[in-house]
Amino acid sequence: MILGIGSDLCDIRRIERSLTRFGDRFTHRIFTEGERARSERRAQRAASYARRFAAKEACAKALGTGMRHGVFWRDMEVVNLPGGRPTMRLTGGALERLRSMTPTGHEAVVHVSLTDDPPMAQAFVVIEARMPA
Repeated sequence: MILGIGSDLCDIRRIERSLTRFGDRFTHRIFTEGERARSERRAQRAASYARRFAAKEACAKALGTGMRHGVFWRDMEVVNLPGGRPTMRLTGGALERLRSMTPTGHEAVVHVSLTDDPPMAQAFVVIEARMPA
């Protein structure tokens, strides 16, 4: 069953301006260490950060909280499964919210789709509750 759906569209140029103007202050406030390491290795680093920014916004929408109710930017981290497919690792308030919205006897699965077509980056997040196998 679908528990939440979120989408976000992010202007890569806006992220690029934030990277130039605020540098580490911006990246350390919004992104986890793993996300920073991954994005910094990319030739198109602003696009990489923009996709992750969009994913965090989409995830907050799927959780039904936005960036409120104890959900913070670094509570949501874009990570890759062994095959490379993206997903979200939730901690803190985001994880608490996920647990509270997941029906008893089910496990939550977070599906993520990321793309960019400069100057825009886009993310979709679907939170699913499934019965354990």
